Amino acid sequence: MAEKKRLQNLGNWLKFLGTAGARFVMIKQLRASGGIWLSFSGSNILIDPGPGSLVKCALSRPKLDPSKLDAIILTHKHLDHSNDINVMIEAMTGGGFKKRGRVFLPLDALDVDAVVLRHARNFPEEIVILKENSQYEIGKIKFTTPKRQIHTVETYGLKFKLNETTLSLITDTLYFKGIKDFYKADIIIINVVFYEPRPGVEHLSLQDAITIIQEINPKIAILTHFGMTMLKAKPHDIAMRLTKELGINVIAAYDGMRFELP
Repeated sequence: MAEKKRLQNLGNWLKFLGTAGARFVMIKQLRASGGIWLSFSGSNILIDPGPGSLVKCALSRPKLDPSKLDAIILTHKHLDHSNDINVMIEAMTGGGFKKRGRVFLPLDALDVDAVVLRHARNFPEEIVILKENSQYEIGKIKFTTPKRQIHTVETYGLKFKLNETTLSLITDTLYFKGIKDFYKADIIIINVVFYEPRPGVEHLSLQDAITIIQEINPKIAILTHFGMTMLKAKPHDIAMRLTKELGINVIAAYDGMRFELP
């Protein structure tokens, strides 16, 4: 049984530990909010460990062991992305007794209203401050933060180089001109909170996502981080419709979804 679990964990994949977006879906836990686990070439990264991240790791089949994490990346400090960061830092470092792993986050996550507690800051090997148009490496995983997003706190999207495959995560932001140039990739993950545009709120709508998909023309587009209006509109049905209309493979992520990377 142990060997079977070990073999299942090998390979290159993404695991969606939650697909909740915005406060009400998170608060009601209509969708989970545990973030995204990326495993590639033996390195493991947890992105945006929101509420329930540790629990979702334990409930995954096979289980995900946070002590095997090499890094945690925080795109921004809002609670639906950061609530479990301290417990995940402790889990990654064996309760702080093993100084290992790195944490990547914006400066304001350590500044005013810091989300990483002071006692946890000495646990990882390194805390790295994310900056616009900067490059980073974790094992064989290379990624950039190409552009500071338009959001209410300091926020960065991510673009990964995974051997010959590129993967972009367009996190919470207002749509801006030129977004396609920063996040053009083979696979794109888009946080889609609203079904219809909501002026004055710095989140993407479905129409924004459609525009981005058309502009980038990826091989695969994955929609996630759904707000209440997106859930009511049934993301799976939307993805099926867009796949036919756009001629691009559009997937609506669901809690616990494992996506195999090339």
